[in-house]
Amino acid sequence: MKHSILILFIMIASNIQAQEWIDKSLYPFDSHFLELENGKLHYIDEGKGEILLFVHGTPTWSFLYRDFIKELSKSHRCIAVDNLGFGLSQRNDDFQGTPEEHAKNLSEFIRRLKLKNITLVVHDFGGPIGLSAALDMPNRINRIILFNSWLWATADDPMAQQIDGLLNSKEGEAYYLEQNYSVQVLLKEAFVDKAKLTEKIHNHYIGPFPNSNSREALLNIGKGFVGSSDWYESKWQELDRLAKKDWLILWGTKDPFLNASYLEKWRSKLPEAQVVELETGHFVQEEKTLEALQVIKKILK
Repeated sequence: MKHSILILFIMIASNIQAQEWIDKSLYPFDSHFLELENGKLHYIDEGKGEILLFVHGTPTWSFLYRDFIKELSKSHRCIAVDNLGFGLSQRNDDFQGTPEEHAKNLSEFIRRLKLKNITLVVHDFGGPIGLSAALDMPNRINRIILFNSWLWATADDPMAQQIDGLLNSKEGEAYYLEQNYSVQVLLKEAFVDKAKLTEKIHNHYIGPFPNSNSREALLNIGKGFVGSSDWYESKWQELDRLAKKDWLILWGTKDPFLNASYLEKWRSKLPEAQVVELETGHFVQEEKTLEALQVIKKILK
């Protein structure tokens, strides 16, 4: 009984804290929570019908998909998770936050909610996280919509090596933990049209990471860009099990981090996939919202 009251208190406290920086006109959704083995996961569950499951990367959260949920929940059941340590989710102190562990959490989430006939929507680290879960239960997946992401060995990639060198240095850790470098700097760099990242929107990405302790989630998953290289490759070798699903790839062609070679790798692996290139940066969802929505609506019909 005491444990249940404590959980309720924490949930209420989290929602009160969230109201301080969440603009409900931008993110007007009811919050849901599921206690997983590694922490309490927050998710959005809007609408009815075939399931769209949205999985974000770093340093974002379900807020990234807010306009997609507003529109697509008119005809579908839209579920968007916050990976543990991101958004409104909480993590246990011993949770390491590697991409592999986030993928296990997502698999647990899907099974616990008994989700089936899923259209999986992934981006950035959400790619390997979501696709790993899909490989774990391919019969539950109908189609896959992929924004700029990867699923292969990264250890030899020059960009990945550069980021890994920064994150594994004392200076890099200080940037991430003390200066919120991922949200304050890298997020901005990923936008081509900087005007799309308004102060109000940017504050919704800053909000979940108010102190160095909360920013460990960003540091840990960032280290997984190269640290989980072998794991990515193992999943890449299994991807043929999902190759016959319907794939839509929505790609920002001016992404400063994941360049054209990433897209070509997807094309070579999935020659039957529908590919739509949009002249924008890493966060297609923010910069080309209407264009991406138009394409998604067509494939859902």
